[in-house]
Amino acid sequence: MAVPQKPGGGFSRPPGQGGFKPGGGGFNKGGFNRKIYSRKEAEHRINHFIRVPQVRLVGDNVEVGIYDTPAALKMAQDQELDLVEISPTVDPPVCKIIDYNKFLYDKKKKEKEMKAKSKVSEVKEIRFTPNTDDHDFDFKAKHAEGFLKDGNKVKAYVQFKGRAIQFQDRGQLLLLKFAERLAEVGVLENMPKMEGRRMLAMFAPKGKKKG
Repeated sequence: MAVPQKPGGGFSRPPGQGGFKPGGGGFNKGGFNRKIYSRKEAEHRINHFIRVPQVRLVGDNVEVGIYDTPAALKMAQDQELDLVEISPTVDPPVCKIIDYNKFLYDKKKKEKEMKAKSKVSEVKEIRFTPNTDDHDFDFKAKHAEGFLKDGNKVKAYVQFKGRAIQFQDRGQLLLLKFAERLAEVGVLENMPKMEGRRMLAMFAPKGKKKG
């Protein structure tokens, strides 16, 4: 039996059958208004855009099995939800009865969270001299703590100019003192070592694997 539709597409909603209604809780209350998507707007085939004769329904709110598409549409209508094609390449296509607005919202939220987690860390540089005083040391240590808390690595180095190269022991002590200062938020990846006229030490955010 054909499913009654409103002019312009979508389903006519029988009155008093629950679902997401203004003032009645659910996602309308939180800003998810029911929307009729055009084919270009929707990322999936939904509702009356599903034109195959049969679909396989899966999900918690249905009895899993193969249904005639008009019957599946009627089930979605009765629950005031959407019939959404999630696996179009199988025969028959797999569909779920869900709130499509909420589905898209959750999908975008998850993608945003994954993007944030996969953020590529940067390497921030902190420069010292063998004669760096306590005030300058504290100032740079606070910057390094902020970098590490943001998930970035810190490359700290002592620059030796001219005759200062003879004070390599001062540079090593300074970098080890720096490592002690950053111990709560960062991990020293290697002992201080000379590269040219610089003595370097690399710090990673605490909890991150080396490298």
